[in-house]
Order: sequence, then structure tokens, then C-alpha cells
Amino acid sequence: MTTRRTFIVGGAAAVGAITLLPSLGLAAAHAASFELMDGKIVIHPVEHASFVMESPAGTIYVDPVGEAGLYEALPKPDLILITHRHGDHYNADLLAALAEAPILTNADVKGMMPEDLQARTEVIAPGGSTDMMGIAIAAIASYNTSADRQDFHPKARGDLGFVLTIDGSRVYVSGDTEGTPEMRALENIDLAFVCMNLPFTMDAEQAADAVAEFAPGMVVPYHYRGRDGGTQDPQVFANMLSEAGSSTEVKLHDWYNGAMG
Repeated sequence: MTTRRTFIVGGAAAVGAITLLPSLGLAAAHAASFELMDGKIVIHPVEHASFVMESPAGTIYVDPVGEAGLYEALPKPDLILITHRHGDHYNADLLAALAEAPILTNADVKGMMPEDLQARTEVIAPGGSTDMMGIAIAAIASYNTSADRQDFHPKARGDLGFVLTIDGSRVYVSGDTEGTPEMRALENIDLAFVCMNLPFTMDAEQAADAVAEFAPGMVVPYHYRGRDGGTQDPQVFANMLSEAGSSTEVKLHDWYNGAMG
């Protein structure tokens, strides 16, 4: 079994604060686990877009992919969120291998599922809301706005981001998106996980501009490896936010276990 250590982050957000959470060199593909919001939320990065979130309401798996063995040492899921159909976000074989839990996703993904997975899957559309395991969940539209990226995440497909209200705190998970009007209109977000990778989503500059507008209390860059030089540097993102005078606290975690930028 993999031994897990936690790097604890506490304290109130400071103007332009940037906190580096170094990798602790764990085995397998996992980066180091870490705590946020004075230990209320524990994050276990697993893959590019996949992570496990322990919260006061239970354990949430976000876009789980990869080998089942990557999850053996982690808490079992109480809820599984899937943002969209791409293979770095949705894998039916893995979902069947994990401990059974309710799944929340869009109609497009449910339509791809075998019957056994469909039976425990609830559908939500962008702009919709629901309540699962005591968590108020709002679905946020995630899509590409740049003309040359429309094939990746077209708005019409209904790809999702999520805002989760957990024990009074609001947590945003972006999924694959650019800095859409829906992202920019978010309010009262305490913790945000924001993607940035080209050519599929957005670069660090666009991400920083959007985050500066909706001004979460804290942001964690994730999902930042791209293709053909499209990997974004989270430190550049943090610097841009700081230069813009943003009050958002940036948590820079080595999401890929030693493969920053």
C-alpha cells in the first residue's frame, strides 16, 4: 500500500499570496496529497485531470481515469463527478472497477455508458442544480471560445464544470474550458481548481484574466500539461494574478509529481 503524507496549508488568504506545495516524491503516479482551507478539504491528485477530494460531506472523485490500482490506497468514493467525454476525464472500465457510488455527469457521457453505469448516473445540464450527499451542486458550462479550438469542447455538447457547496464553502472545478462568461460570472467561490493547457483549453494568461475577474478566495492550477509546447507554467499564472493586484491566494502544487511545466 502506498504511504501518503500530507502537506498542510493553513491561514487566511493574503493579497497576491503565492504558496508552493512541493512534491513529496510519493510512489506510483500520485503527486503529494495536500490539505486546503485549514484541513477542511484534502486533495489527492491522481492523473492529469483526475483527483480525489476528501470533504466534510464525504469523498468525491473528479474525472477518475487511469488504472484501478492508482485508487487502492485512497478513500472509497461517495460521489463521482464527470465533466465530459474525453479519455482523460471519462473511463467506463475504471468506473466499473471502483467501489460503487452515484455518478453525476451530462447527457452526452451517460449516453456513452453501459447499462450498469447508467443505472447509477444522474444527468445534469449546464445551468442546472441538484443536491447529492448533502452537497448543493451547480453545473457550469465549460467550452472553448477561441475560433480555432471549437472542435475540442463545443458549447452545444454540454460539457460541465461544477460548483459544490460543502459545509458552507463553495468549491469550483473548471473541467475543460476557456475563460467563458459563465466562469467570469461566478460569485463567492472559496476554492477553485482551474485548468490551463493548449491547444485544448486556455493559456496561463487567459486563465489569470478570468480568475482575476471572478476572484475566488483560493485557486489551484491543475490540468496544465498540453501538447506540442502547450504545457502552461503555474508560476507564470500566479505571477500574472499578483501583477494584476488580485487578492486570490494561489496554491502551486506539483500536480504531476516532479514534472512541473
